Amino acid sequence: MVVEEDDAVAERPDPADAGRTTGTTGATAAEATGEGRTNGLGKALRRLREFCGRAVADTRRLWRTSLQFRVVLTTLLLGTVVVVALQSFLYSRVANGLVETRIETSQVEAANGAHEMRAKLAPNGETDVSVQQIAFDVVTQQEAQSPDQTRTLILTRAIDNERAPTTDPTAYFGVSLEVIPTELRRAVSADPTHQQVQIVPYPTGGGTVPAVVVGTQIQIPDAGPYELYYLFPMHREQDIMQVIWRVFVVGSIALVGALGLLSFVVTRVVVDPLRQASEVATRLSDGHLNERMLVRGEDDIARLATAFNDMAEHLQNQIHQLETLSRVQQRFVSDVSHELRTPLTTIHMASALIYDQRSAFDPVVERTAELLHTQVERFEALLTDLLEISRFDAGGAALEADPVDLRVLVARVVSANDQLAQAKGSEIVLVGDDEPREAAVDSRRVERILRNLLVNAIEHGEGRPVTIELASDEASVAVVVADQGIGLKPGEADLVFNRFWRADPSRKRTTGGTGLGLAISLEDAHLHHGRLQAWGAPGQGSRFRLVLPRTAGGTVEQPPLPLEPPASLAATPHDTAQGGEDHDDEAGPGDAAAAPTTTEGSER
Repeated sequence: MVVEEDDAVAERPDPADAGRTTGTTGATAAEATGEGRTNGLGKALRRLREFCGRAVADTRRLWRTSLQFRVVLTTLLLGTVVVVALQSFLYSRVANGLVETRIETSQVEAANGAHEMRAKLAPNGETDVSVQQIAFDVVTQQEAQSPDQTRTLILTRAIDNERAPTTDPTAYFGVSLEVIPTELRRAVSADPTHQQVQIVPYPTGGGTVPAVVVGTQIQIPDAGPYELYYLFPMHREQDIMQVIWRVFVVGSIALVGALGLLSFVVTRVVVDPLRQASEVATRLSDGHLNERMLVRGEDDIARLATAFNDMAEHLQNQIHQLETLSRVQQRFVSDVSHELRTPLTTIHMASALIYDQRSAFDPVVERTAELLHTQVERFEALLTDLLEISRFDAGGAALEADPVDLRVLVARVVSANDQLAQAKGSEIVLVGDDEPREAAVDSRRVERILRNLLVNAIEHGEGRPVTIELASDEASVAVVVADQGIGLKPGEADLVFNRFWRADPSRKRTTGGTGLGLAISLEDAHLHHGRLQAWGAPGQGSRFRLVLPRTAGGTVEQPPLPLEPPASLAATPHDTAQGGEDHDDEAGPGDAAAAPTTTEGSER
């Protein structure tokens, strides 16, 4: 029949064929509506993800930056864990206590009821039907004695009773025999002299409720064993547990909130002095040496504030002493330099006169006149540099910036040192001088920087070409002076800008340098808000990069020229075993393989 019914259905006309166009239009509208709902749901999910991402990011930031937030959050989490664990333990203990109490009272009540029934079913000469009727009457009577429905009775033939007819009725009220588990009935039949207890779900109008079932066996004369079950629904216990649960939840929330508030107040007492100490330390580092922490009370925080203030006081005294000593030293250098200016001028004029007449002297006196003139000129240059560095130390250096094309300054420096380059055998190569490199700079100071860099490159270039590279962008201009000489050992690039520092103290000076040239150049670069950096490697030469902002007061972001040389040039060390410089025996194969050293001029 199933097949015939399917054939009949298959032969029926499809009612959708008559309105296919209308159905298609409806489907299209439904699809459009579905797409709109999908798009709206997608936007909502994206907003939710963005909100969650911002919340997580803010929480992480607060966790990293706020000690108070970490303490409060940790207290809340630990308090929640402890309260939940304690609540679960107490809840289970209370529940177990109520169940155990209910089981005990149920067993006593069931035992009394069974005893009453056995007493009334004692042999009295009545017929079998009358005895069974008496049993059912007793069940009805005991059920009626529980008006508040705190218990229910079931009387049924024992599961292994073969004497009574199978059509004997089962007496029960409000619940069927199906709520009695089979294993409980078997346990009652296996041990008829003892009560058997089990908790089963008891059906009610809105669901189920746990109930204590106490089963026992009674003997009905001439009818055999019957099973008597007392069911005690735990409505009251369940209501009590619900009230306890609500109290626990409300109490837990209140307790955790109180813990969070308490931790907030306690950490506020501790964190506020720490924040004050941080603010005071920041102001101290900014130069406000009179800042102190507020001391309140005599507790640990007060002792911390007192110790902090003592430390600040000592630091202030030390700084004042150092400032005083520095001013004395600067004043001494300045005064000595100024006082030496007049006698040095006289000595220089006298040495120049003797130097001009040296051809009229014998060879020994002539050589002495030359040495005297050279050393007097060097002494005058040293005195000039000392005066200049003292002005930097005293903060009296002023910048006179004007728009200048750096190509003009480079050309002027190259022309002034062309004879020195020829004497050393070094060729000066200009790169990037094909377009203007204009910037607002102090021409005198920038020219002094370039002169110092070029002279150092020629002197240490071992007679190889010296390259001057120029480049610029919208924000800055850069000049790199590179030589191919002995280079710098690891760590020496950190020292080249120190005052009176020399790579080799025994190295012979051939150009009369004072040892302050690079230090003054660094100060000149800083005065322009620029950078002066050094790079070098044994056998690969050295490079000095000067970067200046195009506008006065500007900043340098990305230098137009790299400090380190291209890989092809840096990977090929030069043979430094040429020339007569005392660095030749220091640039062996081991030094040539050493790592290059790079430093920024601001690191002294």
